[in-house]
Amino acid sequence: MWILVLYDLPTDTKKQRKKAAQFRSEIVKDGFTMFQFSIYVRNCASMENAQVHIKRLKSLLPEEGYVGILCITDRQFADMEIFHCHTKTKTIAPYQQLELF
Repeated sequence: MWILVLYDLPTDTKKQRKKAAQFRSEIVKDGFTMFQFSIYVRNCASMENAQVHIKRLKSLLPEEGYVGILCITDRQFADMEIFHCHTKTKTIAPYQQLELF
């Protein structure tokens, strides 16, 4: 399961820039990685684990701006086609669940 956070926060004033930087910092602390500017992703082992992180994200929402949260499966994430200009690049390999005995 992958969580995608897509956001567009205002950065006109110093206070708004600070709030946007704090939001970004907090989601990075929670294990999210930048996919593109204002798009961060995080892999979760299950939907229950994803719900924990989504709840945490909702508690971090800034007062202004737009934030979208999207959950997709490993398969959907792996099917994504990513291009850099006209060159196709590899997608991030899904994390593998380790089995301990």
